[in-house]
Amino acid sequence: MKSAVETLNPTRVRLTVEVPFEELKDSLDAAYKKINQQVTVKGFRKGKIPARVIDQRFGRGAVLEEAVNDALPKFYTEAVNEAELNVLGQPEVDITELKDNETLNFTAEVDIRPAIEIPDYSGIEVEVDAVEVSDEDVDKAVEELRERFASTSPVERAAEDGDVVTIDLQAKVEGEVLEDGVASGVSYTIGSGELLEGIDDAVKGLEAGGEATFTSELKGGSAAGKESEVTVKVTQVAKRELPELDDDFAQLASEFDTLDELKADSRKRLENMKQYDQATQAQERVLEKLLELVEVPVPEKLLADEIQTRKHNLVNHQLGQMGLDLAKYLEIQGKTEEEFDAETKEQAEKGIKTQFVLDELVNKEKLNVNQEELTEHLMRRAQSSGMSPDQFAQAVVEGGQVPMLVGEVARGKALAVVVEAATVKDTNGEVVDLEDETAETVEASSDEAAEEKTEA
Repeated sequence: MKSAVETLNPTRVRLTVEVPFEELKDSLDAAYKKINQQVTVKGFRKGKIPARVIDQRFGRGAVLEEAVNDALPKFYTEAVNEAELNVLGQPEVDITELKDNETLNFTAEVDIRPAIEIPDYSGIEVEVDAVEVSDEDVDKAVEELRERFASTSPVERAAEDGDVVTIDLQAKVEGEVLEDGVASGVSYTIGSGELLEGIDDAVKGLEAGGEATFTSELKGGSAAGKESEVTVKVTQVAKRELPELDDDFAQLASEFDTLDELKADSRKRLENMKQYDQATQAQERVLEKLLELVEVPVPEKLLADEIQTRKHNLVNHQLGQMGLDLAKYLEIQGKTEEEFDAETKEQAEKGIKTQFVLDELVNKEKLNVNQEELTEHLMRRAQSSGMSPDQFAQAVVEGGQVPMLVGEVARGKALAVVVEAATVKDTNGEVVDLEDETAETVEASSDEAAEEKTEA
């Protein structure tokens, strides 16, 4: 077999392959054997029909077609390996010449990973938000905790902001009560914005037994997005009572004895959260800088497939679960279809470039993934998918996705290397030490990216 490679563009090549006919012998034998098992010829036992009889009865062309279909993947793979190509996706194969007992010639066009030069990235500098926790931040966190320990007691008066009302709801569209538009005994805090638009104005001022009707756009269910006439009846009004902010509250709501200790712990938790957010911000900005430094051509078909995958996941999974279609989603987002398509293309292109660059970094830095790292990554992915580690591991193995998980971990390590080499300063001009945060943050972000890409 002889093969040659022609570069069509930085991401696509054409292989030209010439196969001497004698190298088709194994495939021809297999073709005769397969046809033998499929046909019946009077006077011959099944499976014992001579090749000449098969040629006479069914035509040599049928045998050649079967043999070539069997042989092409093998010769294509040999040509790819010989040329040391890193191919993407399936090839477009064209048989240019097939002469019985002489030769088989074919071409195969296929996308390849582009050659990427990783420049010196040690000079990357980015700015991130400073980690600053104010007294107001602490007070807000403690107040939110206080809200969680609020109690309610029924009152005989009209409902006010902040009250908890128990209500019955009935929704009609075009005068018809929806099958899924009736609910009883719903608990709702006035002003929380957790139900329908307009409900706050409708229930404020009503006492137990009071009723009101208002118009609102339904957020979910069989008539999501449609205007509905909603009737709400208040069956109980209850006042929310917050516990006093004192040491007794600290002991009730936490493991601390005093309110000061609770506030100190809240401050520490907020600082940790902001440090994590800061590390995430650093990672995103360093990656942006890195991508600006590298020229990455993107294969057209790969980009088209990625755009289609992202649209499919959005429409059939995320929006489907919310009872929305793409048109309604775009209306809510205030975007045109053209703007959505452009945004999706930009995100898909960035995702592909990121993977190419980080994969090249894995090779350049000779990064390996050990069993412990793979196991930790698998555990995180299982938790985020809502599956047990055993179930997730089984699904990964059965789906042949172990190499994909290894790649995710390796790319996370590659990005961590770049982040650690960069200079990161906060908005106060202070150099930020991300040594303790980088690896964990990059891992978590790579998990999120993987879920977005592979959700199905």
